[in-house]
Amino acid sequence: MAWYKRNPLATGKLQRRSLFGEILDWMLAPLLILWPMSIGVTYLVAKSIANDPFDHILDDKITALAQEVAAQSADTSFVLPTQAMEILLADGTDQLRVQVVGKDGSFLLGDERTLPVPVRDPRQIGVINFRDLVVNGEDFRAGHLWIELPEAGDDRFMLIQIAETLGKRESLANEIIKGVILPQFVILPLAVLLVWFGLSRGIAPLNTLLDVIRNRKPDDLSALHTKDTPEELLPVISALNDQLQRLEHTIDAQKRFVADAAHQLKTPLAGLRMQVELLSDETDPAARARSLRRLKLGTERSTRLVNQLLALARTEAPSVLQFEQLDITHIARAVTRDFVPDAMNKHIDLGVEVPDHPVFVNGQTLMLTEMLKNLVENALRYTPEGGCVTVRVDDSPQREAIVLEVEDDGPGIPAGERNLVFDRFYRVLGTSEDGSGLGLAIVQETADRHNAHVSIHNNPRATQPERPGTVMRVSFPPHQRQAEE
Repeated sequence: MAWYKRNPLATGKLQRRSLFGEILDWMLAPLLILWPMSIGVTYLVAKSIANDPFDHILDDKITALAQEVAAQSADTSFVLPTQAMEILLADGTDQLRVQVVGKDGSFLLGDERTLPVPVRDPRQIGVINFRDLVVNGEDFRAGHLWIELPEAGDDRFMLIQIAETLGKRESLANEIIKGVILPQFVILPLAVLLVWFGLSRGIAPLNTLLDVIRNRKPDDLSALHTKDTPEELLPVISALNDQLQRLEHTIDAQKRFVADAAHQLKTPLAGLRMQVELLSDETDPAARARSLRRLKLGTERSTRLVNQLLALARTEAPSVLQFEQLDITHIARAVTRDFVPDAMNKHIDLGVEVPDHPVFVNGQTLMLTEMLKNLVENALRYTPEGGCVTVRVDDSPQREAIVLEVEDDGPGIPAGERNLVFDRFYRVLGTSEDGSGLGLAIVQETADRHNAHVSIHNNPRATQPERPGTVMRVSFPPHQRQAEE
């Protein structure tokens, strides 16, 4: 969910939304919507409640009048004593209207203008029914009773009907509504305050976490504590701790790179400076030529060291390079072709053995190229003249992985030192070859970035016991194998 909204006063600008306000809106909006609905429901319930007691009173009056009507049913006229009529109509608030319809349909008390005559329903004979009606623009609550006399024919039915205005009922309903609604005007603001307070307490851990992060020292990359942390914040803190760990790893790698670069560049730069000083004081042309050759060689060595340091830093940097499916055989051919001149200068047989079809791995071209260059360069450096170096790619079905290897027939690497050669600046004891000691460290870092495994083996094709040779093998995981289309 995006925590931004458009600012209506500035077209195109985004205004940051508050998490507190967002939750508060979702909590209070239903309350403010339901409140008027509850008022409407309360009003309907109050009217229903207010009708019940007065309907009972009206029921009693209709029943008493029906008894009197039944007693005089044999007469063609109906006379209600004045005192009884006064008692029946006695009401200090509402108007009452009475109507009695005889057997022949004549109005014995009241007339058609007093109250409308309801339709006789055979199922409701002898039962008092209530209804709301309007007479001359005034609202009434009316109850009527059809009574059946013990005579034959359709003329045996009589109607008794009494109606009253709604003054008492509305007054009682209003009292009920006041008793229910008025407290809500106090409860609603109190509920809003309680929601506000509860929400403020609920997001207090967020503010605590914010204070902890703000008060940390710039160089403090230790993990945030999760003690007493709400469950909802655990994923956030875990993600922050993971990010801090990655940042610490990156900073350590940068510090290590700077320290390594400073240490390794100090010696060759000092040598170059000495060569320059000697050259400036040298007057013999032959000596100057020798100094220039040594200066050129030192410059090339320093350049190579800088390039390897940069390559090592690139392999240790966070993953910003895009990995893709690439043909490892193409890289093998290209790197081998680049080292042909060096191999010819040392009279070394440099070759490449790759399948006729593409072999795809998921990787980054620049990093894999640098890795293979270091393997080939090491093989050429330690292989004597007349030796053989082979770059090979093998994806045959009998193998469990895609294999990239560089094979030579040089002096080999003792078994006890094979785990050490991948350390930075480590040199095999007894070697006289020039090098920085970073090549295999770059190979290891690159293999790790590609989920590959580096291993060292003796050359099974070596023919001289004093030259067992070396096979540097990089095995890519089998899931990177891609079938030929």
